[in-house]
Amino acid sequence: MNVRTRPLFYSLALCLGFAFLPVPISLFAQDQTAAPSRAEAVLDSMPHAKRIGQVALSPDGARIAYFADRKLSVMAVRGGSSQEIAVEGDLRLRDVAWSADSKRIAFMADVGGDVTAAQVWTAVADGSAPVKHAELKGYAQAPRFSPDGSKLSLLFIDGMPRAAGPLQPMTPLAGVIDEKIYEQRIATIDLSTNHLTQVTPADMYVYEYDWMPDGQGWAAIAAHGSGDANWWIAHLYRVTATGEMREIYKPKLQIANPRVSPDGKNVAFIEGLMSDEGSTGGDIYLVPLSGGAAQNLTPGIKASPSALAWTAPDRITFAENVDGNSGFGSVSINGGAVDTLWTGEEVAAPAGTAWVPGGSSTGAGDKVVVAIVRQSASVPPEIWAGPIGNWKQLTNLNADIEPAWGEMRNVHWMNGDVRVQGWLMLPKDLVRGKTYPLIVSVHGGPSAACMSRWAEGSGPLSAMGYFALCPNPRGSYGQGEAFTQGNVKDFGGGDFRDIMAGVDAISKQYPIDSKRIGIRGHSYGGYMAMWAETQTQRFAAAVAGAGLSDWLSYYGLNDIDEWMIPFFGASVYDDPAVYAKSDPMHFVKAVKTPTLILVGDRDGEVPMEQSVEWWHALKNLNVPTQLVVYPNEGHAIAKPADARDYTLRSLEWFEEWFAKSP
Repeated sequence: MNVRTRPLFYSLALCLGFAFLPVPISLFAQDQTAAPSRAEAVLDSMPHAKRIGQVALSPDGARIAYFADRKLSVMAVRGGSSQEIAVEGDLRLRDVAWSADSKRIAFMADVGGDVTAAQVWTAVADGSAPVKHAELKGYAQAPRFSPDGSKLSLLFIDGMPRAAGPLQPMTPLAGVIDEKIYEQRIATIDLSTNHLTQVTPADMYVYEYDWMPDGQGWAAIAAHGSGDANWWIAHLYRVTATGEMREIYKPKLQIANPRVSPDGKNVAFIEGLMSDEGSTGGDIYLVPLSGGAAQNLTPGIKASPSALAWTAPDRITFAENVDGNSGFGSVSINGGAVDTLWTGEEVAAPAGTAWVPGGSSTGAGDKVVVAIVRQSASVPPEIWAGPIGNWKQLTNLNADIEPAWGEMRNVHWMNGDVRVQGWLMLPKDLVRGKTYPLIVSVHGGPSAACMSRWAEGSGPLSAMGYFALCPNPRGSYGQGEAFTQGNVKDFGGGDFRDIMAGVDAISKQYPIDSKRIGIRGHSYGGYMAMWAETQTQRFAAAVAGAGLSDWLSYYGLNDIDEWMIPFFGASVYDDPAVYAKSDPMHFVKAVKTPTLILVGDRDGEVPMEQSVEWWHALKNLNVPTQLVVYPNEGHAIAKPADARDYTLRSLEWFEEWFAKSP
């Protein structure tokens, strides 16, 4: 992991004499005596469902281990009470995995403090008798039992000063920059002696891996160099037990979710155009573990597979996004049509990165058992398990929670000959004969998708009396790989027109006040908010979170520059024209829209300086604007107080400028 990052803005700002400007004083010292604003009252009235994280089903299908509100518990699939796993100390538990015989679980624990450290634990199947096997200085994740249960493997970055991943707050630059790179390696722990061995080479960063069924090695996705930047150019490797790595596949695009077949002959994985590690979509491919040509098992599928598992020696079952809905499908490695097993509005995603259906369910179709988290905009998350499409609800963590917002609808429209899908939330207490504001919320990515999740940011908008449209324009998941690649070399082109066609279609079908339409988004959504206000005057207000304003400066500042090559075909230095036509800064003088700009000061994916550039330009052009910088935050605004402030400021910004609309 390369921890070279942005210089802390305040050092630069002090030199320029405006260190006080980016962060309003009110961010840190709000007036507690002032009456709450309408937006604050709405935000505080929102229901708070318990969050459910990873859910892991034991291979025998008898138990699940799951995280809810950061607590790890185990319960029987047949029902009954759950057993919370308690360990001593102020620890945050994460990353649970089952042994092949379903008798033990492994999990990680983060140690609090200034130094990044992680512990490795196991417990018996009912959650009792936890045992600590290692305390590691650095970042560790993804524990996996060896097939015979004698070892644990994990991904470990020795001495890493922060959590891994470009979403995390970057380490500020200081002093002589020595190009220090921290590599994530496969390590093993002998469970009888607790001896840890670093297995893979010190110059390779391993992103994902899977054991071979004979326990003699792994299939792994890996790359040389910086972990943050090089996931986009990672290859597939066969790794021996002694750490020798042999490349077996060089992908054309990005790959994720490697899974070795039960007979140890093949590796299945997902390949496609992906803008972010962990946001997976594409086609399912198969390649021999010995190397050879890759076979696309799902060519032309009008969906985006996101996770997969072998459910028979010759069959793969997978989760997918289908036209904005959740789905499960199945495909034979011997060819033939893809079988659709289930689709529905509910986000029925296999929670966690290590989805494995119950090992006792060896067949396909309705015999495959999975454990999932089901939720929708109107139904809070709960854990379900059972055959696909015939699940049984196991938890009632949010039984007393009711939505405080309006109805969510799956909507479609046409932009020329392109059919586009999105989700529209109606205002709460919609009254016939009245018109309402519309907020367009553009998702991040662009390789991602809006889905019908519990609240998901649209709830407060609906409760404020707004329509909220979350479009899935070309570049999104859900319509197949050709659609996902639809904005290659065309950022701000067809994708922007898809969004605006949605605004037109919704405005014709629903009572929208054309003078009170706003746009917001974070990351790619922040870019699109900046871009949109250079192309149209239809928006009364905009909120740009972690937006990208200037491709040239962005290319030199960000920590993940390899992501741009698949989307633009070349670096900004080699083909500046393809970037310039999509560059908001080239068209900034057209902006008239009042704009709120929000960003973390240690953002490595879209550095804070991009927001500063946009704010500076709008100030120079006398466009109403405000910049808020969140200290010690990365690309994802993670601290609860900061996340609340982010949302509250956004609501208040729209309310202020809608009130000023003629």
